[in-house]
Order: sequence, then C-alpha cells, then structure tokens
Amino acid sequence: MQRRLMACVLLLTLFFTGCQEQKKVNENIVTKEIFAMDTMMQLTLYGEQAGNAMNEATQLIHRYDTMFSVTNANSDVAKLNAASGAAVTVSEETYELVQKSISLSKETEGLFDISIYPLVKAWGFTTDSSQVPSTEVRAEALKKVDYTKIQLLPENQIEMEKDMEIDLGAVAKGYLSHKLMELFKENHVEAALVSLGGNVQTYGKKEDGSSFRVGITNPADGSSIYGIINVENKAVVTSGIYQRNFTENGTMYHHIMDKRTGMPAENTLASVTVIAEDGARADALATALYVMGEEKAKEYQKQHAEIDVILIRKDGSSWQSEGVDMDKNQ
Repeated sequence: MQRRLMACVLLLTLFFTGCQEQKKVNENIVTKEIFAMDTMMQLTLYGEQAGNAMNEATQLIHRYDTMFSVTNANSDVAKLNAASGAAVTVSEETYELVQKSISLSKETEGLFDISIYPLVKAWGFTTDSSQVPSTEVRAEALKKVDYTKIQLLPENQIEMEKDMEIDLGAVAKGYLSHKLMELFKENHVEAALVSLGGNVQTYGKKEDGSSFRVGITNPADGSSIYGIINVENKAVVTSGIYQRNFTENGTMYHHIMDKRTGMPAENTLASVTVIAEDGARADALATALYVMGEEKAKEYQKQHAEIDVILIRKDGSSWQSEGVDMDKNQ
C-alpha cells in the first residue's frame, strides 16, 4: 500500500513567505506561522494594532485547537465521543459550531455530516494505516452516522446516541478564520490575510489599496497554482482528492466520504473551491459540493448566489460561477 498525504498549505496565497516565529516586516505589517489543528497556519496583519492583535489571535488559535481536537482527551469533542450517550456540557463555541454544523447538514441534505467520523476511522484516515474496509465494516460504521441524532440541549449541553462520534475537522478551521476576522475588526486591524492549512480568509485590503490575490491549488499535482482570484473580505476554501489519499491494488482512494455508499465520493471532480463571507460555511460546503458532484453543485450555487464556486475536473478543465474572475495565465 502506498500512502500519500498532502500537508501544510494546499491552497496557496501569493503573499506568504515562510516564517517560524512572529516577524515585524515593518511598522505596520506583522507575520507569523503557527502549527495548530494538525496544519501549518500563516497569518499576516496590517496596521498599528497588528502586533497586539497577533498575540490575541495566537491565543485564540491554541484555545480552539484544544477545544475542537478529536484526539485530545480534554477537548469538548473527545468528551462528547466518550460520553456513551450521556449529555455533555461544552463551551459556547463548541455548542455554536455543532449547531451550525447541523444547520449546514440540513441545508445540504446530509451530505455534510460531522457524525461521519466512524466511517473515516474505518478507512484509516485518522491514522497512518489507511485501508479499504470490508463491506461489513463499512455497514457497521454507517449505522453510527446520523446528524439528526445529535441533540442540542439547554445550557450548552449536547447529547448523542451511544457509539456515535463526531469530528469538527471539516468545519473547525473555517469557524476559526471567521472568528479571527471578528477579532481583527475589534482590534482595529487595517487588513489581514490568514491561511489555515488551505483555508484562506481575508480582511480589508493591502496597504496599496489593492485586493488580496489568492492562488487556487492545481489538483493535478497538489502544489502548483491553477489560477488566481482577487478577494476582499471573503473566505476561500478548497476540498480536493489530492489532499489526503492512499493507493491500494492500483486504485487511489481519497478522504472525501459519501455516507450514502460508505465509499469515497466518486464523480468527475478533482476539487471544489467555495468563496463566501462565512468561513465555516465555505469550509462545510466545499466538502458537501464535492460529494454532490458537478451538476448538483452548479445547481446549488445558482440557488445560493451569495457564494461563488470553482469546480476543477479530473481532466484539468474547470467551471466557475459568474462572480469569479480567475486568471489562469499565471
């Protein structure tokens, strides 16, 4: 079995350079790299308050990293997964994110579902021992997948059926990026660009008044840039089959699961990029629209004009919604 994991920043920005600690580029620009949520995060803040805001942003990132972790036994998520059906009191943020996730599940007819974790575990994507599970193992895992059985109770309590497990990984970075934008606004940061392991979100404009330019990863190799878009106050999130996958008996299997089959979603797409104001929504929809496939993803976007979408097919061709102006000549 050959395992291939694509790590760090898979949706590339044109601004960032590597920095292992907080750096002051000049009086009004501060950059920093932080490893959290199992990925390398890059932040660039503009303005006189950039330094103070960066300190608060760092604290927020580490707090959410602990709070939403599926492996840290002290996290809200781990406590929920170990509760064996009992109600668990969680933080306001965890409660809000689970509530938002359930809403997004309803909106996507369950194609986005945070309770899919047992199926992901069965495939080994949570470890270094990925494998194709048997039909029986997949069927058993799917019995535990159903977001409608997650109950939101008063006073920040959440209750799930016994043996259910959730994973907020498909929405947590988007939620974090949105909260960071709120923090930057409160701290009077003039502009910001954050890349959270492939989730990019921007605030304001650069010093020269221009928009931020964000590169969309080419799924053919997972590292080069397919195209470039200009972004203002938006999140740009990509979900693609190049990000996590393994090969067994000559067949490549990726991590984007379709709970209707218990298998990786199979269609003509190599990646889906969603552009939206709400980072958490963009994060979840990037996954759900991939599972939908090309035609249904197009229909969804037309019904939700507040978001824009870029679909890159396995053959290298692409489709983009009317609100996207992507330069593919870079």
